[in-house]
Amino acid sequence: MAEEDLEALPGVGPATADKLADAGFESYQSIAVASPGELGNTADIGDSTASDIINAARDAADIGGFETGEMILERRQEIGKLSWQIDEVDDLLGGGMETQSITEVYGEFGAGKSQVTHQMAVNVQLPSEHGGLRGSCIFIDSEDTFRPERIDDMVRGLDDELLEATLADREMEGSIDDEETMEALVADFLDRIHVAKAFNSNHQILLAEKAKELAGDNEDSEWPVRMVCVDSLTAHFRAEYVGRGELAERQQKLNKHLHDLMRIGDLYNTSILVTNQVASNPDSYFGDPTQPIGGNILGHTSTFRIYLRKSKNDKRIVRLVDAPNLADGESVMRVQNEGLKPE
Repeated sequence: MAEEDLEALPGVGPATADKLADAGFESYQSIAVASPGELGNTADIGDSTASDIINAARDAADIGGFETGEMILERRQEIGKLSWQIDEVDDLLGGGMETQSITEVYGEFGAGKSQVTHQMAVNVQLPSEHGGLRGSCIFIDSEDTFRPERIDDMVRGLDDELLEATLADREMEGSIDDEETMEALVADFLDRIHVAKAFNSNHQILLAEKAKELAGDNEDSEWPVRMVCVDSLTAHFRAEYVGRGELAERQQKLNKHLHDLMRIGDLYNTSILVTNQVASNPDSYFGDPTQPIGGNILGHTSTFRIYLRKSKNDKRIVRLVDAPNLADGESVMRVQNEGLKPE
């Protein structure tokens, strides 16, 4: 949307339109879902003026009113399902990871959380008819976990049918038995993963805002952003906000960060995948003492919560802990050199 279109909103002049556009508020829809405080701080205007602008944007974008359940059901047909390429896990998740949702994966070290983010960064680029979303991926790396070599392993680890279909989809010549063709395919996959390393929690929050801009820039491209991975969501917050005295501020910032990510999902039909660290509850005498950190803020904001647990050798237990429309359950997968595989 051109900046002069923003000037059609009451209280928005050329200078305010420039400030809004620079901050990423380039459409009526992005303004409509903002808070008056957020918009006021961005454009240096009062809360009353910001509220008028937001209300006008809501009217123009036709959002914010009530809808029937049938209308919502029709809109949910637009939601994509990203396959894990593991039938048992896909069945557990009702067909795969949903777009316009936050999927949280938590577990102890070595459980396979980062393996999931790498595998989904590959799977999201697969053709739609083969369980992918034919989109690119944004990877916010807070623990220095992203490894391009792992993407190489996982691309080569796809079954032959998927590789052939992917070559055809990308109109690449050659055979999957040819090393030069495979190297070119791996490079093509890597080229569609946008990686940024977060150095602290404030930088991580900024990168989420930059991810929103990148998703907007690529919305109408051949490869729109269909996944945002944050690995891990909580590491910096856990390290920087220590003690009960700083808990409230930490949770407030984490809440804002999660809503920034959710906004990307809602605006651009993107799947949000975050990993979370765990702590051991010393008061637990029965059952598993492992608990995800982030408290109720993260528990309520995540649409789907998945607990990864180590098992024998390369086996991992995938447990669906919470979902709005699915029953709790478990499935099994393997973490191998070629990626995530069925049991």
